[in-house]
Amino acid sequence: MKKNSEEAALIPDEVIVSKIYLIRGKKVMLDRDLAELYKVETKQLKRAVRRNIERFPDDFMFELSKEELENWRYQFGTSNIEKFGLRVTPFAFTEYGLLMLASVLNSERAIQINIQIVRIFSRMRTMIESHKEILRKLEQLEKKDLELDEKVTLIFEYLKELEQTKQEETEFKHRKRIGFKTN
Repeated sequence: MKKNSEEAALIPDEVIVSKIYLIRGKKVMLDRDLAELYKVETKQLKRAVRRNIERFPDDFMFELSKEELENWRYQFGTSNIEKFGLRVTPFAFTEYGLLMLASVLNSERAIQINIQIVRIFSRMRTMIESHKEILRKLEQLEKKDLELDEKVTLIFEYLKELEQTKQEETEFKHRKRIGFKTN
């Protein structure tokens, strides 16, 4: 048990983070990436999920549509079988689905990897929460910036009008006088 725990911990967090995607507005991991981390075949993982499909409602797991699969292929250029050559629509697991997957797959490695993945999701959520205040302040600054832009534009319009009025006054003073001239 100890050896597998140490082996699973050898996966750097960056590797796991690089396998978290935003699909349908949710942070998910794909079946083939999870199978690679668990060191099982993708079809084995999918078989285990299908045998326990009642444990995976739509907010836990969903299957990518054909269009999403095509978009996936286009994002990475050609369909290289080693990297992004998805031929079958993959399952996408949300954080809840990953937790449920740990109960379906009973290998020590799957459990350890899932613990690591859940910790990463938790850190990501904490980071997002801590940055919400910063994002809110940035939005306020953007609004102020837009208001200032409008005010600066208005000032420039007034300056143009003032310049035009001065120009008209100058032209009026220097116009050629007509009519009777006296000494």
